[in-house]
Amino acid sequence: MTGDLPRIPLAGVIGAPIAHSRSPALHGYWLRRYGIKGHYIPMEIAQADLRDALQFLPRVGFVGLNVTIPHKETVLGLADIVTDRAALIGAANTLIFRKDGKIFADNTDGSGFIANLRQEAPQWQPTRGPAALFGAGGAARAVIAALIEVGVPEIRVANRTRARAEALRSDFGAKVMVHEWVQAANMLDGAVTVVNTTALGMTGKPEFHLPLDALDPRALVTDLVYTPLRTAFLEEAQAAGCTVVDGLGMLLHQAAPGFERWFGLRPEVDGATRAAVLSA
Repeated sequence: MTGDLPRIPLAGVIGAPIAHSRSPALHGYWLRRYGIKGHYIPMEIAQADLRDALQFLPRVGFVGLNVTIPHKETVLGLADIVTDRAALIGAANTLIFRKDGKIFADNTDGSGFIANLRQEAPQWQPTRGPAALFGAGGAARAVIAALIEVGVPEIRVANRTRARAEALRSDFGAKVMVHEWVQAANMLDGAVTVVNTTALGMTGKPEFHLPLDALDPRALVTDLVYTPLRTAFLEEAQAAGCTVVDGLGMLLHQAAPGFERWFGLRPEVDGATRAAVLSA
């Protein structure tokens, strides 16, 4: 009679390396909190094994995956259905293995970014003026798409390699204005929203040094780095009078849509969720 029992849903996160991921702690907490019979498993999968893994995992009960470096771009070519926003960003962070055998790919990084700012800084009015964004990688692409969607009138971008920033303007259009990295501080003049999408300031990386003289104290400043939770960049911005938002909330909010699709319940992102992930 065991064949009549429902399968316990499995989900997980794939990448290489994967040991640093906070996702297992987050999803494990939600599974326990809501009393859901399911499991979330971190899996280090090499690029050469990715196609085989995506074919095999649904057969053994996996309903979906989170995807991190270096697979976020590659999975787009292996998915059967790709959302418009994942295609525009050029990367997917969430896969759903559908019952009809098709792989559905989405990118929730941008919606997670906006949800974090809305929750932590409800007074934020993104349409009120330009955004200044540092970096031009995959995270920057997700943030730019999201900022355009919520009506930011102009997005100023600086990256150490200018060509990557120019590619963003080519892909996202005239709202993106490219600035030289050595003059990046000039982008702060009149900016309502300031975003660091680079790894600078992360534990083990060089600090993100940026003169903040032109920063409006009414601006919202956020850093996608969350180790440490409060970067030196955020500390300086807060000392200048700005509202600051750390990057952990983006991680939490981007995870919620996948959890809902895999396990059938929309989890709450609250203080208890933050505490569970920080203590893991």
